[in-house]
Amino acid sequence: MAAKAVATENLTQQYVSFILDKEEYGIDILKVQEIIRFESLTRIPKSPPFIEGVLNLRGKVVPVMDLRTRFGLPKGERDRKTRIIVVNVNGKEMGLIVDEVSEVIQIDSDQVSPLPPMGASISAEYIRGMARIEDRLMILLNVERILSSEELAAL
Repeated sequence: MAAKAVATENLTQQYVSFILDKEEYGIDILKVQEIIRFESLTRIPKSPPFIEGVLNLRGKVVPVMDLRTRFGLPKGERDRKTRIIVVNVNGKEMGLIVDEVSEVIQIDSDQVSPLPPMGASISAEYIRGMARIEDRLMILLNVERILSSEELAAL
């Protein structure tokens, strides 16, 4: 009997790329609802330090997380490039403050590698993989893991 050849399918996904502390990150575009300019937020007492506050998005109250604080990165300056990426995490909307949004990019599955065991500047639990794009690397985030189920339920 001849062994059947297994076809490996090369899948392409689109990612929204953004900058955070001079590093390039990507989020699956299917998780992104919209991208808005940074605006003033309403601070919520006793919220975790990485929750910057909430914003009113067309009548809906959306919690907003500072990704720099969540990832243990130094506080950054907010300027005209600062954006809030509104994502859907397990059926809940949440805003993510980033330094700047770059582009929408297509990445083939063969361009993605697992995170090397040497570590990274952010916790590996948040990372889906590393994408090789021409001469640069992009950290692909797993937005479902940015908040624990307990933290998500508390919001």
